Amino acid sequence: MNDSAFLILFIAFTAMMSIVPFLLRRFKIPTVISLLVAGMIIGPTGLNLVSTLSEPLKFLGTPPAETVSHFNSLVNSLGALGLMFLMALAGMEADFKLIKSAKKPVILLSILTFLIPAITGYWVYWYFKPDDLPGKLLYASLFASHSVGIVFPVIRELKLSKTRFGAAVLISTVITDVASIILLAVSVQLHRQWNSQAHMVVKGTLSIFDRMDTSLLGNSFTPVFLLIVLVYLAVAIFAVSYIGKWLRKIFNPGEDMLITLLLLVILATVLIGELLGINLVVGAFIAGLGLSKIVQDQDMVVFRRFESIGYGFLIPFLFVSIGMKTDFAAFSQSGNVMIILLTVSGLIVSKMLSGFVAMRCSGFNNPAAISAGLMTVPQLSATLAAAAIGKDLGILDIQFFNTIIILAVVTTLPIPSLVRWVIEKGHVAFEDAEAAPPRVVRDEELL
Repeated sequence: MNDSAFLILFIAFTAMMSIVPFLLRRFKIPTVISLLVAGMIIGPTGLNLVSTLSEPLKFLGTPPAETVSHFNSLVNSLGALGLMFLMALAGMEADFKLIKSAKKPVILLSILTFLIPAITGYWVYWYFKPDDLPGKLLYASLFASHSVGIVFPVIRELKLSKTRFGAAVLISTVITDVASIILLAVSVQLHRQWNSQAHMVVKGTLSIFDRMDTSLLGNSFTPVFLLIVLVYLAVAIFAVSYIGKWLRKIFNPGEDMLITLLLLVILATVLIGELLGINLVVGAFIAGLGLSKIVQDQDMVVFRRFESIGYGFLIPFLFVSIGMKTDFAAFSQSGNVMIILLTVSGLIVSKMLSGFVAMRCSGFNNPAAISAGLMTVPQLSATLAAAAIGKDLGILDIQFFNTIIILAVVTTLPIPSLVRWVIEKGHVAFEDAEAAPPRVVRDEELL
């Protein structure tokens, strides 16, 4: 793609990505939703900005189709980096003291918000295809997964990340996502075995398990994969913490090289996780968790610099890229209203119920319990990625896949606003927040 064409497109894209959230601020619409809306406006179902502008730019020597392809690839790549930064920052913000004080809600939320939605998803798919075990397990994993990419920004925007409530919701969300990834891997391997396709390659993944002969492991795949995940989590958090401390001894907090090397550590952790079939959401969070005590030293200068890169540049691309992929045609193409109704209602009810019960049993009041239940409802990047894998392998047909797209739209757009409304109307006070906020870092310290 021609450099001048890229520059013009990038300026127009960034302008739309900035103007739409700015205009929606007066309506008190959360930033996450504003960026998703911006993506919908920019994307093919809206103004189709990239295609529209690439046509008059063809005089620069690049065919419009090539310009669109290259630019969309860039946006998707920046969005993937944004997701990685978002989860790494979530891990970095984790307060180990609050984690210890939130053991009960973390355990209850992790168990209930995984089991109840998973059983519901299993039942919904069974209602339509009772003999398809891999499909039932895949649908169960879709229901059980959370959208950390929505949960953490909401917690952060409401200033709940340093509270017992915020720590419980965030950590349980990551734990549940790990469990849903394991369930997804099991459903894929079962599908291969049932269809005698041991050498089937899953597209768009680095996992060695998606390229190996699964018959070598036989029925022992599930315990082997679970053991690998547990070993990865333990080794990664220890190794990242050790390397981070070693780098802090060599470099000063304000040095650019320290940020670059720590970023390399996060990327390497994510890459190793992807090779083992572990989603980048988990790898990035674990890397951030390993670095949390290190980056929060010295008045959090290192953390603030990571935060500036993430929220100032990369993370907005995550939500805009997701908005661009929204396919409103799915609303008219699904064809089976019953699948949509059972999927959407089953997920919302099971998530709300499990989150509410877990938090009430942990001593939180009704508005806080309702808020926690609402935060588990959104289904976004991880769910869509899992559904895409299921579609590519033939586990999910087009009706179920389109239903998942509808589910993502319906459960993502209203939730952040609903959570804010419940907390404000319920006058929820999170008194266990830290009394003294960290010292504000001056602008010149970030340079």
